[in-house]
Amino acid sequence: MEITWDPAKDRLNVAQHGLSFEDFAGFDTDPEIRVDDRFDYGEIRYRAFGRIDGQGHCIVFTQTDGGFRLISFRRAHEKEMRRYEQA
Repeated sequence: MEITWDPAKDRLNVAQHGLSFEDFAGFDTDPEIRVDDRFDYGEIRYRAFGRIDGQGHCIVFTQTDGGFRLISFRRAHEKEMRRYEQA
């Protein structure tokens, strides 16, 4: 499975959230994944909630032919992680 991202988007993500997409490597192996249908993005997007070293994180991604493309990566809000824990 191939994981890709736009390098310019990664730089923006670091500026906004303090996390590089490269830090994704430690993400939970059993995340809670939901379709992100809050807006019409022109593609199906997913939000995944999981932990890295015990800290809650959220990843937004879309599927590609060979894997998936990361769109956003940030620390999850407490409310989001409560829902994750209950799932």
